[in-house]
Amino acid sequence: MGNTSSMLTQYDIEEVQEHCNHTFSLQEIASLYQRFCQLDRNGGGFISAEEFLSVPEFAVNPLSQRLFRMVDGLNFKEFVAFLSAFSSRATLQQKVEFIFKVYDLDGNGKVAFNNMLDVLRDLTGQFISEQQREQVLTHVLEEAGYKKDSFLVLADFMKILGSSGLKMEVEVPVD
Repeated sequence: MGNTSSMLTQYDIEEVQEHCNHTFSLQEIASLYQRFCQLDRNGGGFISAEEFLSVPEFAVNPLSQRLFRMVDGLNFKEFVAFLSAFSSRATLQQKVEFIFKVYDLDGNGKVAFNNMLDVLRDLTGQFISEQQREQVLTHVLEEAGYKKDSFLVLADFMKILGSSGLKMEVEVPVD
């Protein structure tokens, strides 16, 4: 699986399926492998952040700089695991864990007010002022029972997003 010019064996596909908790079918994994090979232009078995830029939906995403840090240097198995949060078969826990990682850039397991403000800034751009962003975020935190100086952990994200009917799904075309 390291060299993208090789073909995936049935064993490889099943191993990847197991690694991503069966969020993708065998056919979807085979399709994802074809896409991975297209993105891995140098055939080294890893995808760089620059190679991800060739995906138009990714390049225009307001969170692309945060996502780059998460995807740079992924091998195929890690690529599928990264995308698994967007599968219709992913659990709410998997989706919330992905969202938490977007906020927790330093990987310390805690999200501070400024981390959330950074994401909100990325999402809103120049459409609202910094003061408005802070007011909105402070209000949302207070509504959820937190303060501006709270550090949120994954369990807090589950509590807040757990009953939200969260949808994060993409369809994997199967040939």
